[in-house]
Amino acid sequence: MHFNPRSAFAIYQREMARAFRTAFQSILAPVLTTSLYFVVFGSVIGARMEPVGGVPYGAFIIPGLLMLTLLGETTSNASFGIYMPRFTGTIYELLSAPVGVAETLAGFVGAAATKGLILAAIILATARLFVDYEIAYPLLAAVYIMLVASSFALFGFILGIWADSFEKLGIIPMLILTPLTFLGGTFYSIRDLPAPWDAVALVNPIAFLVSGLRFSFYGVADVPIAVSLGLTLGFLGLCTVIIAVIFRTGWRLRE
Repeated sequence: MHFNPRSAFAIYQREMARAFRTAFQSILAPVLTTSLYFVVFGSVIGARMEPVGGVPYGAFIIPGLLMLTLLGETTSNASFGIYMPRFTGTIYELLSAPVGVAETLAGFVGAAATKGLILAAIILATARLFVDYEIAYPLLAAVYIMLVASSFALFGFILGIWADSFEKLGIIPMLILTPLTFLGGTFYSIRDLPAPWDAVALVNPIAFLVSGLRFSFYGVADVPIAVSLGLTLGFLGLCTVIIAVIFRTGWRLRE
């Protein structure tokens, strides 16, 4: 089927409009929460901490805090965006319209990823108020952030189709993604953990994402950047395949 950019843009525009109508909840609240981390861990505690891998502690935690917000908010935005049409029944209008899977994903997932990128830009700008930092590989950082945002927007889309209640929408972001991000090297280097906990920490897939983003910032990482990029691309591909199967079978969409 021929890709219809007007259909994709219509969905994208509606989702972005919804985000700006709830700007305090979807944009300002995460930024304020992350700013508190910068104040406490970056300015107050960070000033008394030794550098980690040659990076001042306040700057060291920036990629981890950015990943913490990016994963949670992108997943939540995408899941809520597709769940609400299912909840209200308007999903049937979308399914009966001449809109393909590509247009649907481009609209919903593109909007969720865009919100994540907006949050990332605001958080990085806010961090400048509390911590001095420089990005060693800005192009790599931008590409990596976009890959992660797109991957977890797709994951959130799957979550929004799977969930059959508002409670389930928050289970994975709050009870799984957030703890895994905290345990994935947000505030410390996995290399500093004693054995066997340094090996156990590498079971956590979020640790690879945090490490990859930290490499793009400072050129230091707990795991090779190629592994982090490969894992991110693999997760992106897996989510794409799962969504294609969902639309082909109509699972949870036509029930």
